[in-house]
Amino acid sequence: MKKNYIGLLLVLLLAPALFFAQEQKLHYYTMGEGLTFSDAKEDYRINLRGYMQPYYEFKSYTDPELDQLQQRFRMRRLRLRLSGNAVQQKIEYRFQADFSGNSETGDEADGLLFDAWIGYNITDNIQITVGQKVTPTDNLELSQGSQTLQLVERSRVTSSFASIREFGLFVDGRFRTDGGAYFKPAFALTNGDGSNVFGRDHGGLKVGGRLDFLPFGLFTKFGQYRQGDIVHELSLKMLVGATYSYNSGMSSRRGRGSGDIIYLNDAGEESLPNYTKYGLDFMLKYHGFSMLGEFVGSAATVPDDITQRVRNDGTVATSFDVDGERDVENYVKGRMMLGKGYNLQMGYVFKNLISVDARYCHMDADRHSFLNNGTFYNRPNYYTLGLTKYFMRGYGFKIQGALTYVDCAPGSNDNTGNPMNDNEWIGRVITTFSF
Repeated sequence: MKKNYIGLLLVLLLAPALFFAQEQKLHYYTMGEGLTFSDAKEDYRINLRGYMQPYYEFKSYTDPELDQLQQRFRMRRLRLRLSGNAVQQKIEYRFQADFSGNSETGDEADGLLFDAWIGYNITDNIQITVGQKVTPTDNLELSQGSQTLQLVERSRVTSSFASIREFGLFVDGRFRTDGGAYFKPAFALTNGDGSNVFGRDHGGLKVGGRLDFLPFGLFTKFGQYRQGDIVHELSLKMLVGATYSYNSGMSSRRGRGSGDIIYLNDAGEESLPNYTKYGLDFMLKYHGFSMLGEFVGSAATVPDDITQRVRNDGTVATSFDVDGERDVENYVKGRMMLGKGYNLQMGYVFKNLISVDARYCHMDADRHSFLNNGTFYNRPNYYTLGLTKYFMRGYGFKIQGALTYVDCAPGSNDNTGNPMNDNEWIGRVITTFSF
């Protein structure tokens, strides 16, 4: 059944492009940017692109009593994307699927479908979109393409707080000032439950937005959405952004998936916590140097009428034990991603297309937060050094390696749940081939 599903997706992706190729001319192909078909006037355009990322990772613990080396090989991403536009009709669209079985942050994905949206350009400066896409309410790194990352993986801030993709209504704007600066506001009204929510939608809606300010104009070749200054910006480019979102009635840890964590009142009705997320970020590029800084914070409000919780097997429990006492509010908060995160990374792309990069990531968990979970989190500091070789002045083919030192707080465990008394090293190597 899964093979048939994958085959159907491939047919849906490829058929429009093949039909277009028979009826119209081949416009151009650029490695890393895909195969583009268009009519003679370029009023209609279809772009087919994709990439794959074979990946190797090892983890080593400084505690001599633990298994000193854990390794894994996998296909980190395997994506195929079909996008296009109809200029006269003011329509844009995108369909993207991933066949690796992993989410953007490395967890098990909810399904093959990643992007599925249609956008309508109300004016040259305002677009309204309906469907599933990357939400503007996440930190800046989530808007940047996975095949363009300057380090092997995204930061721990992203994996801790990002909801990544959501289904709903999106409005994006772009306005230029007389001085050449740009304001780029974005608004989102979504289900608040992440991607691929085909079953029951728990809780209310999520509302939020982002405002970006680019004081020195737009980045070259969509550089706002790509990490590393591979084009060597001739003049300083900078972006400063702010985000805010409010999720009414959330049934997951961070808004990435629906129906996992449910609470009830005395009447057996759902009563879910509300989740607020806010952030500030910036990015600059100049002559091969790039810097990205991000701050994300979150908070939750818990309803007073919660008296029951639904277990994973569907049964109901009334216990809310925290430190030996019944504490409903802090029990609920302890299952959510609450706290603050800071990410600062920078790098330089030399003219021989070798890039040297570094990152520091700090997590500051609330007292009652899933960020204190000993196996998956409870690690306040991450220090990463990376090395990348680009084989072209673009993102078509590159090899990257990175080494991360993780500062583990007391009470941390290894992947198998064994207590740790020290820290850990993580090494990663990834190859990206884009067509």
